[in-house]
Amino acid sequence: MATPTGPRVSCPKADVARALLLGWVLVQVAGATGTTDVIAAYNLTWKSTNFKTILEWEPKPISHVYTVQISAGLGNWKNKCFYTTDTECDVTDETVNVKETYAARVLSFPADAVHAAQEPRFTNAPPFTPYLDTNLGQPTIGSFEQVGTKLNVTVRAARTLVRANGTFLSLRDVFGKDLNYTLYYWRASSTGKKCSSSLERWCSWSSSSSSCCPCVCTSAGRSGQGQVGRRTRPS
Repeated sequence: MATPTGPRVSCPKADVARALLLGWVLVQVAGATGTTDVIAAYNLTWKSTNFKTILEWEPKPISHVYTVQISAGLGNWKNKCFYTTDTECDVTDETVNVKETYAARVLSFPADAVHAAQEPRFTNAPPFTPYLDTNLGQPTIGSFEQVGTKLNVTVRAARTLVRANGTFLSLRDVFGKDLNYTLYYWRASSTGKKCSSSLERWCSWSSSSSSCCPCVCTSAGRSGQGQVGRRTRPS
């Protein structure tokens, strides 16, 4: 009996299965080339001193880039540091309302596909309120005078990057009575310290001796917060 010859008829079910398998393979290949090298940022940290504010994170990118988004409200995101290979972003000009609480996040994109349609991976930063969270820089002694047994010291109010009416404000302008200075003083040959705290920039007190130039350490702090100090030997 002769074997029938003619065009081979394919099975519709087999064709569908092969098409689905091919589609799955293409999706896996696309994912392998476009997303597996993208690493989400981690260790997001705010670094802020006198209201100059920088957001830092890890790791250094190899085959991806970052974009930072910051918001003073829910969902009102503003892009900063577009498609950067840096691991920090200066957001000082986006945190000018010092009593506002800001949200930020770092988005990760493939370096060669920054306009890809897929949703980028991202990591949220902890909330940041400049008025509460910025660190106070080291105070500066503006003048120091010793007359007999009396010391007169003035602390120069540090300028910040906060503006009002086109003028940069000082820490005193921003914090008002929430800011206080503490001055420690002692003779160079002594370990005993005395201190004086004040909300004002001018401080004066009596010294136990005028025979030796004293050492002075100033610190600035907010109510209920830590203090930052700097030891100074007046000239």
